[in-house]
Amino acid sequence: MKRTILIATAICAVVVSSCKKENSTPLSSAVSASSTEDLYVETGLPVQKAITRSIGANIGGYLEALPKHYAYHPKKKYPLIIFLHGIGEIGDGSQTSLQKVADNAIPKLIANKQFPANFKSPSGGTYQFVVLSPQFKGWPMPLDVNVMIDYALKHYRVDPTRLYICGLSMGGGGDWDYSSSYGKRVTAVVPICGASYPSKQKGQAIAGDNLAVWAFHNDSDPKVPSWYSVDYVRYINNANPKIKARLTIFPVSGHDAWTKATDPNYRENGKNIYEWMLAHQKKSNA
Repeated sequence: MKRTILIATAICAVVVSSCKKENSTPLSSAVSASSTEDLYVETGLPVQKAITRSIGANIGGYLEALPKHYAYHPKKKYPLIIFLHGIGEIGDGSQTSLQKVADNAIPKLIANKQFPANFKSPSGGTYQFVVLSPQFKGWPMPLDVNVMIDYALKHYRVDPTRLYICGLSMGGGGDWDYSSSYGKRVTAVVPICGASYPSKQKGQAIAGDNLAVWAFHNDSDPKVPSWYSVDYVRYINNANPKIKARLTIFPVSGHDAWTKATDPNYRENGKNIYEWMLAHQKKSNA
């Protein structure tokens, strides 16, 4: 009888210990970790929410998209994408207004659960992005983007050597203007039908800052002429940059080049824009 009681007690102790261990590691059934914390494999899609908060005079709020299990990896730093919207999504940063930011491109993909949980770097490893999409009250100036990056570095666990910017139309112009003013701060930029007048001086500034560029445009864009992107890339490459700027001109009409450019299934040379971003990492950022 005593032996039976002892065996039963031992079994209960094992079960209780097992339960405690399972409860203390909520990711054990949710995330399959690789050999290092930095390269864990995420099993849930990113979560996006609207945050109303004044960040400088021109930003009243933003969309925050974090990896599903961001909170469970307190020591991990993630690549950051700052997404700059078009003129149709201008707003005051209120909860209702912020929903417009998810009408196009990367925020739309995340909202529709079409943005992958993981991305493979061409050099090896699995990564997830933190994506922040500020809503501007008016046309974004380089200082506005700079303030958003400062805010991201202070409030999120992001890798300062993997800072990326992507934008469309007005936001694509913001990409160009920011890159020519603060190019040393960021790693790579993807301007899509960017509404910024090109100049030789801007191209030389971008080339001198060791900044990776992949620009997109529709050939017959009725709102922002494709030669804007053509000339920007030409000016950059004429200045002999360490990283040659890339240009993709889609042989179609219309303004919307962003749906195809930001589609994770669209690849050139075996890489989509996110894998291309991850191929670039700066040793340090100013």
